[in-house]
Amino acid sequence: MALPDRIHIPFRVAASMIWNYAKVRIYEQIKSVAFIILYLVAFKIVVLNTPPTNALQISAGVGMVVLGLAFFLEGLFLGLMPLGERVGLQLPQRCNIAVIMGFGLLLGVSATLAEPAIAALRLAGITVTPWETPLLYRLLEVETDKLVMSVGAGVGFAVAFGMVRFYWGVSIKPFIYFLVPVLLAMTAVFSRDENLRHILNLAWDTGGVTTGPVTVPLVLAMGIGVSRSAGKHEGTASGFGIVALASLFPVIGVLCMGAWLNSTTPKPVSAAEFFSPGNRVNAMKLVKSEKDLEAIAFQRGDETARRSFYGNQLAYETSLRVLADKQRRVSLLGALALNDWLARRASDSEKAIVALELSGRPTVANVVALDSVEVVKNEAKLAFRAVVPLVILLVFVLVVILRDKPRRTDEVLLGILFALAGMGILTSGIRLGLGPLGDQVGRPLPQVFRSETHEEGRIILEPFDMSSVLTSFSQHGTVSRFFYLQDRKGIPHPVPFDTTRYDQKSRRYEHIVERPPLFGPELTMIGIALVFIFAFGMGYGSTVAEPALSALGATIEDLTVGTVKKSGVIRTVSLGVGVGLVVGVARILYSIPVVWLLLPVYLIVTILTYFSEDDFAGIAWDSGGVTTGPITVPLVLAMGLGIGGELNVVDGFGIVAMASVFPILTMLIYGISVQMRQRQLLQAQAEVNSDE
Repeated sequence: MALPDRIHIPFRVAASMIWNYAKVRIYEQIKSVAFIILYLVAFKIVVLNTPPTNALQISAGVGMVVLGLAFFLEGLFLGLMPLGERVGLQLPQRCNIAVIMGFGLLLGVSATLAEPAIAALRLAGITVTPWETPLLYRLLEVETDKLVMSVGAGVGFAVAFGMVRFYWGVSIKPFIYFLVPVLLAMTAVFSRDENLRHILNLAWDTGGVTTGPVTVPLVLAMGIGVSRSAGKHEGTASGFGIVALASLFPVIGVLCMGAWLNSTTPKPVSAAEFFSPGNRVNAMKLVKSEKDLEAIAFQRGDETARRSFYGNQLAYETSLRVLADKQRRVSLLGALALNDWLARRASDSEKAIVALELSGRPTVANVVALDSVEVVKNEAKLAFRAVVPLVILLVFVLVVILRDKPRRTDEVLLGILFALAGMGILTSGIRLGLGPLGDQVGRPLPQVFRSETHEEGRIILEPFDMSSVLTSFSQHGTVSRFFYLQDRKGIPHPVPFDTTRYDQKSRRYEHIVERPPLFGPELTMIGIALVFIFAFGMGYGSTVAEPALSALGATIEDLTVGTVKKSGVIRTVSLGVGVGLVVGVARILYSIPVVWLLLPVYLIVTILTYFSEDDFAGIAWDSGGVTTGPITVPLVLAMGLGIGGELNVVDGFGIVAMASVFPILTMLIYGISVQMRQRQLLQAQAEVNSDE
């Protein structure tokens, strides 16, 4: 049959159509991102009383996230999904189940590498220390590619077994009954090892990271094709459940990788022992060079770590004095601003040495911005490495094995280009915008309930005129001294004068910028409650706006013929995410071992799964995966790591895991309640019929 002639559209009309279409797509992404961004910024300004630093960079990063997500999803729908659907429809007709499973394994690995949220894992090790958690540090900083591959292998096995489910129409329940006890047993055993226990939070978080906008649509498209070709598709919710497998298998993959690396990983030691010259052999197993080790001592260690690294007082003090030199400072502190280092890492004696060296020199900038051009270049390379292998796999299977070709080749090629550009822009936006914003909210969050002042930085005033110091008297006769200091806007504010900070010989005064408790020492419990309310609002509000959840709710309402309402699904899942974030934040604040939280919750959801209908069990377990998208994951991870870094917690992981399991719990409870109402209605109808 001859193809119809192409329709010629004038350039101005075509440009107008494209512009209107692009506006709609970009507006959709703005709606999905707007709440959580505005919520975080408003909380930082109103509650934490500090505007975002590097506001221009963060704004540009958020804009890149919106634009990148619009391009990426459009490329996914135009290019990758049509390829996946075509392969999924034809593969079962020409190949046996073993080949289908093999392809599912490769598809899962390739799709995971192309997930935007995987980029968040590459940046998550910034607060982890190699002496407290050497195995966790090794996974995140040294063996990052192996970590990603173990996550991808987990998703690959999930897709392979998911294809078996679709091919033979097997219920999701047997997989749950097997996988959950195995994972809980591994978690309990690993929690008893001093190294392995520290990777548990990361492992469980990866289950939420993997189920994003690439994996879910491709896997579902493949699964539906297999189910239809095998004659098992009955138009019910039997297609659900594969996202649940893709959330559980990666946890096993990371735990197995950790167990394999554990035997060759040094055990946790003190900072002094780790940085000592006698421990260089073990330290070099985790750090590439002594130069990197020196930088780690400054960026993640304390005074003890730095003294131990240099071994003698002269070399130690010299290293502090060279911080006044910009080039040397960048090599030691990296992206950490000097004032931030002084406030977070330096001891009082180190602050005094650095302040003395800086006296008489130009003021050092307090804000260090990322090199945007370098970030975009690196993320473009990673995007190419992530998307191209997936495209090659799909095209190879379709063209070489199935001897077919994609329909509308021009659209597919355009979609692939969109996906490449979109992912590069999106992951760059995550590094420049979402990551720093989450850290800026998470790091000062403990100030909400802390009952002590918090040092933010130091200002060197030289030459200082003692005649500017004034005296004040209280009604009880208490004498205090102060002087006026202008802020950035030139407005003078009274600040206390401390005689111990004044050097009479050099006429130099060191002023400590402190932030008092936000709500006073008497409101500590209210401050903690405010933190939990913030976490719940962030989880609930961002999930309600999640496009994937809206699509899931609409699908469930259609499949259940209106018995389960879309609005009920959205509210129930959002409630679960909100509660999960509260539990996750509480785990970090109170250093609760993750095994204490995971064991009871997963045992409860496993029991509830037994009492739930097969179709709704798959829906409930999948709902834990659709909530952790490319926007939520980087922000939540950055926020958790920021809180952990401020409180000196060993690691701030575990929040994503909690945000994934509690939606399963709330959906199972919701589903069982719906089942009970249906039975009551049927029973009442039967009684009416019998009376007639």
